[in-house]
Amino acid sequence: QRQECSGFPRNPFVSTEVVRAQEEWEAVDTIQPETGSQANSEQPGQLISFSEALQHFQTVDLSSFKKRIQPTIRRTGLAALRHYLFGPPKLHQGLREERDLVLTIAQCGLDSQDPVHGRVLQTIYKKLTGSKFDCALHGDHWEDLGFQGANPATDLRGAGFLALLHLLYLVMDSKTLLMAQEIFRLSRHHIQQFPFCLMSVNITHIAIQALREECLSRECNRQQKVIPVVNSFYAATFLHLAHVWRTQRKTISDSSFVLKDLEVLAKKSPRRLLKTLELYLARVSKGQASLLGAQKCCGPESPPFKDLTFTGRSDLQPHSS
Repeated sequence: QRQECSGFPRNPFVSTEVVRAQEEWEAVDTIQPETGSQANSEQPGQLISFSEALQHFQTVDLSSFKKRIQPTIRRTGLAALRHYLFGPPKLHQGLREERDLVLTIAQCGLDSQDPVHGRVLQTIYKKLTGSKFDCALHGDHWEDLGFQGANPATDLRGAGFLALLHLLYLVMDSKTLLMAQEIFRLSRHHIQQFPFCLMSVNITHIAIQALREECLSRECNRQQKVIPVVNSFYAATFLHLAHVWRTQRKTISDSSFVLKDLEVLAKKSPRRLLKTLELYLARVSKGQASLLGAQKCCGPESPPFKDLTFTGRSDLQPHSS
């Protein structure tokens, strides 16, 4: 028999007619990744890697979304002169197509009818929760991951599908998975809890703005890559937020102020954040570092996030990329 996302079996005393009706209803939003048929716990969908998901966007027609992007911030007058004289270098010509792809993906929404989109969501859910079963693409279980509603698509404002790609990168890269799991644990702390996925969306939004404002151009030029730099910058910014959140005992009421300060720091000192991430991951790989230590976090007892007031950067300002 198929299991619920939580892993609990069905009530054996429910009639077979009711069970069949429930299964038919749940099958509406549940996609079998490769065939498009209904998901089955006996044949769970395969996890999808970041590179496979990225390749999907590299091969589909995104021209309608690309028309919407504004690759760099338009500056005029003294601001333009100051940026020209003292600002970061321009992104190398050969990297601009890759930058535009990142910004274009940020314009794409979540399409629950696209099997690749479904696999990305399923992979994020499984890696964070440890579940081995596919689950519905809509439902209250997404609130457990820190979305504010039953449909993750409604929380991607300001970051689009790039927000989900960043989460996928975080959980599918062996170097950052432990960090992701620790931040997820912190997000469920009985006092310091915050909506994990929604916070991640806001950090992706910061990464988008940093890219458009050319704050990452120097590092992209140095590495001759854009996507890996943006991914690492996202992870580094999330790590810094988690460190501040834990050590300064922040709570959900501090979220907007924390994110404002984080955006200023991230844009001003991206190299510093990237170096901190590099050192942290090196220590984690040797078992010498832990973000949370022995801090007690609680899971099921945490109140649902829909009852909390969360103000993020994407709530504070409109986004155009």
